[in-house]
Amino acid sequence: MPACAVPSRRAFLTGALGAAVLVAGGAAAEVPGVRRRVADLVRGGPDRPSAAPGPAASGAFASRACGRDVAWRLVHPPGRTAGDTLRVALVLHGRGGDAGSAVEELWLDRYLAQVVDAGAPPLALASVDGGDHSYWHRRRSGEDPQTMLVEEFLPLLASRGLRTDRLGLLGWSMGGYGALLLAQRLGPGRVAAVAASSPALWTRWADAAPGAFDGPADFAAHDAFAGRARLAGIPVRITCGRSDPFCPADRQFAGGVPDLAAADFPPGGHDDAFWRGTAAAQLGFLATACAG
Repeated sequence: MPACAVPSRRAFLTGALGAAVLVAGGAAAEVPGVRRRVADLVRGGPDRPSAAPGPAASGAFASRACGRDVAWRLVHPPGRTAGDTLRVALVLHGRGGDAGSAVEELWLDRYLAQVVDAGAPPLALASVDGGDHSYWHRRRSGEDPQTMLVEEFLPLLASRGLRTDRLGLLGWSMGGYGALLLAQRLGPGRVAAVAASSPALWTRWADAAPGAFDGPADFAAHDAFAGRARLAGIPVRITCGRSDPFCPADRQFAGGVPDLAAADFPPGGHDDAFWRGTAAAQLGFLATACAG
């Protein structure tokens, strides 16, 4: 910027708020109001894909594992119907999201159509409401979204004709962490590949976002870093924006993944614009891995 130039109010606010998020670190980035305010100010990112999405379905089931009704969404690629036998990828949303976030916020139904139209193998996407800030693991309250996924949601998907013997896993932010954690639980016999976008990872309990864990013992019991060896045999693709507060931890995590397929750290922050911009690459990777 020239010495005499005066930044616009929007540019000033964007920079100031972005700096505040960076200073606060991953905890602030995981607060939906902060993240969305940054996105509202920047208004960046790709346009919505023009590819027409394939057939979709939705519903809800009474979950014993979560102690509540759980909403779900299912998206097929173009030209495929609910009766087709397809591989499926579970989509785990970020903090403050729900079953509809994959379509309504990230447009994953259209990105799926785009990559399949471009030649990727067909793949179904299934999202579910994992709770506002459950971090996709059993909590002190008794809510257990991981067990819900494995023992309730996957049988529901199988009853609709989908292949659930080996899965793809896709998640962003809280869901990126959840996808890595679930892959560590299920292992390579059940998980074909993981695509984690800006996974919410912390190297120590003191840095974790409020509400992410029930205490130091809960953090230790669900430490994704400690479980990296259990990802052996599972191709993992990690992407995170270089301006994202989680980037240092994500880089460190990627360095110890046994079968890292790719680690991509382009420009970007912790927001919907970044996740949309990397969605096609993540979905293409999953579709190919699941087909193999």
